[in-house]
Amino acid sequence: MPFPFPRLVTCALLGLLSIGLSTAALPLAPSADPAINEPYQDPDYDRWVERFERPGREVYDRRQAILMAVDPQPGMDIADIGAGTGLFTWLFAESVGPTGRVFAVDIAEGFVRNIERTATERGLANVVGVVNSQVDTGLPPESVDLVFLCDTYHHFERPAAMLGSIHRALRPGGRLILVDYERIPGESPAWVMGHVRAGKEVFAEEIRQAGFVFDGEADLLREHYLLRFHKPAR
Repeated sequence: MPFPFPRLVTCALLGLLSIGLSTAALPLAPSADPAINEPYQDPDYDRWVERFERPGREVYDRRQAILMAVDPQPGMDIADIGAGTGLFTWLFAESVGPTGRVFAVDIAEGFVRNIERTATERGLANVVGVVNSQVDTGLPPESVDLVFLCDTYHHFERPAAMLGSIHRALRPGGRLILVDYERIPGESPAWVMGHVRAGKEVFAEEIRQAGFVFDGEADLLREHYLLRFHKPAR
């Protein structure tokens, strides 16, 4: 059955990006403080499963709606960058089927090795674990059709370098999906204001400057947002 896409929000964000907003008009935020990634240097996988895959976490509760908005198709190659415990890796692996692949990419080797182990236990031969760095996805050029970033982009210590690597890894016309926290002064919780370095307009501008085209925002989340981009075809 064809999927009815969520309404795309053509709001101020789309208007600003479509006219090519300059960096001077929208200052870019500093890169993430490396301290934000210290808890993932040697993660306790089971403890993080309890934290990431629990009722009350919006991206967990709304995972099926997010999956429908991403719209993975059989045979696609998808990179789940910042895969964590594999919450979306498993959903993508089932969606793309045996003719597709899902690259579970994370800077935490403990996460990647546990995803590989769990994939074997579940009989999912289409999951490939990749331990990456803060400057490179570890993916070959033009190897994927879609890159998915969920609660990951604000952890990038070298966002420009990572975006360049993502751009190279995507095939022409490939899509980039960004899910991250709404960061609105006076509205967002204090922990979000301290944890997430910038709001969606700044993140979207950084992505646009890396050579991506903004396609719209899916109106399906409250604490988070979902933005769509693509790499221009040749």
